[in-house]
Amino acid sequence: MSSAVAAALKKLLPKQLPPSLSSRPGNLYEVLARYPQDGIGQRIHQTRWTAKGISDCYWEVTRTKLKLEGMHGKAWGVLTWRGKRVSEQEEKIPGGLKYRWAQGASRTPIGRVSPSSSSSS
Repeated sequence: MSSAVAAALKKLLPKQLPPSLSSRPGNLYEVLARYPQDGIGQRIHQTRWTAKGISDCYWEVTRTKLKLEGMHGKAWGVLTWRGKRVSEQEEKIPGGLKYRWAQGASRTPIGRVSPSSSSSS
């Protein structure tokens, strides 16, 4: 490709992807907006859970109402905490804007043992 064409393309393309197309963690609504049906059926977790060594925790999203191109909204789901389903019915997912969220279940960082997986003597 010639340098003139490359320069023209560079001017047309945005310098930063919109939050809904990014693969990095973001607020709850940015993460959900990346998926079909606004994330219904996805498992999501707060990134701080992994940092604290809390593993196998996630929200399974059952309903969403996103606003402002996925920057704000509301989401409901069912919580699984350390592998055990906590909620019987869907409930509003708290901390959507306050914390950073990522897709999937939380994992224990390599080299760190989760308090729930250690055995007592």
